[in-house]
Amino acid sequence: MLVAEDDLRANTHILADKVLIIGLGQLGLPVAKYVKEKGFDVYGYDISQKAIQRAEKIAAIKKADNFSEFDVYIICISTHKPDDMFTPQIDGLLSIVQEKIAKEAKNGALVSIESTIPRGTSKKVFEMLNHRLHVAHIPHRWYALEEREHGVNQLRVVGGVCDCCLKAAVQFYGQIDASNHSSNDSNNINNNNNNNNNNENNKINIGNDNANGNGGDGANGNNSTLMGDTGIEITPSTMDDDITSSSSTTGKHNSINYIPNLGIPLHPVSDVEIAEITKIAENAHRYLQIAFAEDIYLYCQANSINFPELREALNTKWNVEILEPRDGIGGHCLPKDTKMFLQSSKSIAARSRILKASMEVDEEYKRYRLSRASSQTANIQTSRRTGRSSFIQYD
Repeated sequence: MLVAEDDLRANTHILADKVLIIGLGQLGLPVAKYVKEKGFDVYGYDISQKAIQRAEKIAAIKKADNFSEFDVYIICISTHKPDDMFTPQIDGLLSIVQEKIAKEAKNGALVSIESTIPRGTSKKVFEMLNHRLHVAHIPHRWYALEEREHGVNQLRVVGGVCDCCLKAAVQFYGQIDASNHSSNDSNNINNNNNNNNNNENNKINIGNDNANGNGGDGANGNNSTLMGDTGIEITPSTMDDDITSSSSTTGKHNSINYIPNLGIPLHPVSDVEIAEITKIAENAHRYLQIAFAEDIYLYCQANSINFPELREALNTKWNVEILEPRDGIGGHCLPKDTKMFLQSSKSIAARSRILKASMEVDEEYKRYRLSRASSQTANIQTSRRTGRSSFIQYD
């Protein structure tokens, strides 16, 4: 282990004040606005001067002249090729890490990656920073069309390269969400909700072993819930408590009582690669859902079946939800992230065959829609010449 990493583990208590948002585009600008609203001193950086000017005008985000003296770096950089938004590429993200953060950031700061990234990226960034900074991945779930319901502040997955990285991220972002655990943990969570608000109980302990001599089953007298292999014990937390760090312990045995932070509910995972895969698998799953709807639509067209009526009938079952295929899978996130998921497997043989098939279905569906639209346009033009009526059919 490098000496720098030893120092990092010993300095896990971060009181963030000065935050730099890297990338002020579709994702970064809402993040910057949200962090600023929470009372932090927020700066922004983007290779586009227009993006910087827009952030200054819309949210009064200050332009960062350098990368020094920041407590937190939130990376919101696009991870697709500049000339092909459907193809994943993280060169821009790694370049910022190598050329700016690695050279200018102070030791012990938090680097939070919210950009969608392939498996292994967080650990690579940690190595590029020579183990001097905490590196965590908190993949965004921001959805532009429903920002009120699915904006910056929603349940998020969090993973850290090391235990201290996870702790630093939890301190800055918010509180562990105790309502989203497995049934095995439900009894402990219910006990917590019925517990009193004694400050000794309102804390989380982050560590992979039991420094206080408690048993490994989570029965520690505080009615806490052990988050699997993360070693995170969860008890009810209040966002107004102070963060306290035990002076007799360092690194992963510190306790946290929360001060006001971003207030984002978190679901911690034991390995940062799980957090990385979570985002790309979420979007790959959505891709599959749409592709299946497209497949049923094509089936209906080939067999003279009314698709809207079939879809309505199918969706009467409580655990079935067939989506509308509409114009096919659009945007750049779903196609890009699905490719990223396929490429993330070390074994070519283990790469998802069903996802590959879904891509073929989407292409076939789009060809069908294009062909049909062309045919209907030709019919309209013919009717105008002949004076006969024509119509476009939607089904």
